[in-house]
Amino acid sequence: MSYSTADSFRPVTLDDVRGAQKMLSGVARVTAMEGSRHLSQTVGAPVHLKCENLQRTGSFKLRGAYVRIAGLLPEERAAGVVAASAGNHAQGVALASALLGVRSTVFMPKGAPLPKVSATRDYGAEVRLHGQVVDETLAAAQEYAAETGAVFIHPFDHPDIIAGQGTVGLEILEQCPEVRTILVGIGGGGLAAGIAVAVKSLRPEVRVVGVQAAGAAAYPPSLAAGRPVSVENPATMADGIKVGRPGDVPFGIVGELVDEVRTVSEDELSAALLLCLERAKLVVEPAGASPVAALMSAPGAFEGPVVAVLSGGNVDPVLMERVLRHGMAAQGRYLAVRLRLTDRPGALATLLGVLSVVDANVLDVSHVRTDPRLGLTEAEVELHLETKGPAHCAEVGQALREAGYTVIG
Repeated sequence: MSYSTADSFRPVTLDDVRGAQKMLSGVARVTAMEGSRHLSQTVGAPVHLKCENLQRTGSFKLRGAYVRIAGLLPEERAAGVVAASAGNHAQGVALASALLGVRSTVFMPKGAPLPKVSATRDYGAEVRLHGQVVDETLAAAQEYAAETGAVFIHPFDHPDIIAGQGTVGLEILEQCPEVRTILVGIGGGGLAAGIAVAVKSLRPEVRVVGVQAAGAAAYPPSLAAGRPVSVENPATMADGIKVGRPGDVPFGIVGELVDEVRTVSEDELSAALLLCLERAKLVVEPAGASPVAALMSAPGAFEGPVVAVLSGGNVDPVLMERVLRHGMAAQGRYLAVRLRLTDRPGALATLLGVLSVVDANVLDVSHVRTDPRLGLTEAEVELHLETKGPAHCAEVGQALREAGYTVIG
């Protein structure tokens, strides 16, 4: 398989995906397919997790990047490659280039998480930090390509990329031949398009469902308009699918072969990430958890057996901490309360005693005595509590009211 830059709109076929699978043998891992008892009980049918978070570089991106770079002409390889990415594509291009002996330059936003920047360098790429958002980084990479002759490796908008990602679909059919529904996150659409080409060519009755973050959902309006349209200022914690406009090549495939595109909220993404960590013991980034979020939000909507593609696990530890707390709050397991009490010796200890009786775990206490909004004998306390769920939150609130406290926030 070898496409030149001029062939970027060539259709992607099952033969392309099968060729990519042969090319990736010994390069990309055949990632595990893990059953989920908890999700199976929730859905009422078998649910399996396709663990691309355990792929080399921590995401599926290596597949497409390797196939794309391996398909370059000798003179294109000699010129080197360039990419723009906040994380997963950057690492995929860096490792693929190193394996193929091609020089790579990767532009990343100045605010990119340090672990992702470090990993990209460790895989052998020259990293250049430019711009505050990916659009600025992308423009810089394309300018570099024009100036140097380096081949720009798009994260999703090329047939080779789509064919490489489609190998995930072939593995799903081999590992779970009885599958009836496949859920996969969608950003630009390369992974969903590739899986759809592979699966629909062999098993057209299998339903392929794309999942987008509601704050960055460009596909629903694009599909309604019949052409790619942009979403202004996409906003989501799921940076792996935070794409403002579908790719031209994957859009045509998604429109033809993907059965449905759903959206999930930030709360649902947080809860899904937390479930993957607690129940499946898998570290998954928010984009990778989006199919699980769709399952949790509408468990009766999917015919089983279901396969949810966990597309990546490259989550920044700082973001992980925030997301886990957000996920706990969304499930009613993390409660923040603010109240006022009389500023006298032992008042805080009395309050904590009330919380102890109802078995609420105090994570943090903020005690303010000097604030112009407070009366002379008042103090304000903000408590962060770990609880056992919504019913326990209600019990905590009831205990505070019965003890004479007024919760103000």
